[in-house]
Amino acid sequence: MADLLGSILNSMEKPPTVGDQESRRKAREQAARLKKMEEEEKRKKAEFRKKMEKEVSDFIQDSSQQKRKYNPMGKIERSILHDVAEVAGLTSFSFGEDEESRYVMLFKKEFAPSDEELEAYRKGEEWDPKLAEQRRRLKEQAALEEAASSQTEKSQICPNSNYRDKYSHLIGTSAAKDAAHTLEANRAYGCVPVANKRDTRSIEEAMNAIRAKKRQKREDDTGAHGSSS
Repeated sequence: MADLLGSILNSMEKPPTVGDQESRRKAREQAARLKKMEEEEKRKKAEFRKKMEKEVSDFIQDSSQQKRKYNPMGKIERSILHDVAEVAGLTSFSFGEDEESRYVMLFKKEFAPSDEELEAYRKGEEWDPKLAEQRRRLKEQAALEEAASSQTEKSQICPNSNYRDKYSHLIGTSAAKDAAHTLEANRAYGCVPVANKRDTRSIEEAMNAIRAKKRQKREDDTGAHGSSS
């Protein structure tokens, strides 16, 4: 009987020692602090959201404002402000190189920023519409000048000379046409055909040769007609 009672007593949970009681007390206190901190964080978020909703509402109703820039704020605050802006139908962006300097800007839908304006903010620059317009015009002017320069160089490399009109008074329209065909530009080798690169004759000499060929052909045709008569 005594052995059975001893076995039962040994199997029962021993009362906590002083050290165990202290550990449990600290754990309860820590859990209570964490819960209090979470509740405090939740309260601050709710207050901040309420504040942002009021400011965003005032911004929308103020017709004199097209955009609003906020001071740098933390990631959680930026997230809340972006959410409030989206619900209100506004466009919002975050700018800043590092976490400490990042801030939020709000834009009304009808005054959404251009790509150039966003690029200026990303570079940490202030947006100046007048300066941006001057830069745009200078850029367009430079593009036009570059295109004109390219066209001029192209014209100089491959001049549009009409040999048929230039030499028609010397050798006749038909011969001049053949000369123009002979001297037609070959795009793969510049303005002179490959065969002509080996021809050292001048243009006038080439014209004379073609004219002589035409004259010989006419004489042959005349002789043939005379023989048949």
